[in-house]
Amino acid sequence: MSSEGLPVALVTGAAAGIGKATAEALARAGYRVFGTSRRATAAPAPGITMLVCDVTDDESVRRAVREVVARAGRIDVLVNNAGRSLIGGAEESSLEQARSLFDVNVFGILRMTNEVLPIMRNQGKGRIINISSVAGFLPGPFTALYTSTKHAVEGYSESLDHELRTFGIRVSLVEPAFTRTALEENGERPDRISSVYDSGRSAVSSVWRNSIAAGDPAEAVAAKVVQAATERSPRIRYTPGKTASRLRFMRRFIPERTFEKGLRKQMHLSA
Repeated sequence: MSSEGLPVALVTGAAAGIGKATAEALARAGYRVFGTSRRATAAPAPGITMLVCDVTDDESVRRAVREVVARAGRIDVLVNNAGRSLIGGAEESSLEQARSLFDVNVFGILRMTNEVLPIMRNQGKGRIINISSVAGFLPGPFTALYTSTKHAVEGYSESLDHELRTFGIRVSLVEPAFTRTALEENGERPDRISSVYDSGRSAVSSVWRNSIAAGDPAEAVAAKVVQAATERSPRIRYTPGKTASRLRFMRRFIPERTFEKGLRKQMHLSA
């Protein structure tokens, strides 16, 4: 089947996990899909073209976007998915490590978005979908830096959506809870470990591992991305899975102290 005339989607971090599932779901939904990864990798399915792109590198981002436009002539959907995790006490990470995490999770989104926006404005339409997390609206003991990046993405995305509506461009957030990916397994470790945090760090790492193993499939997140990409009037937030929806409801309506007690109990932290 010819790809001529198909809407075009660009998905970062598409080699595995949520990014791979999203690229495949968009291809099935009728998009011509370009995925990116930091290193050259084979396309995960027909209809997907993989490109090398490091979202922390300005020139790498420019090359990837230029390549998509050269091949397809347009970009209708940008899915900012590339990201990393970090479990540890906030004090256990140097400022250099914090900057590195923000460079991927936050500034990587800014680089991709800034490069794509002129294209979408010229087209008079476009969708930007940022993969956030329930960590974007919840506190995250022993994931303070990771949680901070997701809070930043939330504020940026919601504000940007209001700026861009007059150009026919919409911005949405997809906020999964624990998802069956290698996020925790491939995440960073603090670069200045302190034994005073061993107990809490270990408890939260265990919760993450168990929750990811029992979490939603990546395909559930991908389905929400497709929904955000194709709905006539997209919402700002999409929460895939029952857990994410329940957490958003609890955060909004449960009294603060009650919520805090429940969170600490779930994370196996002392009262």
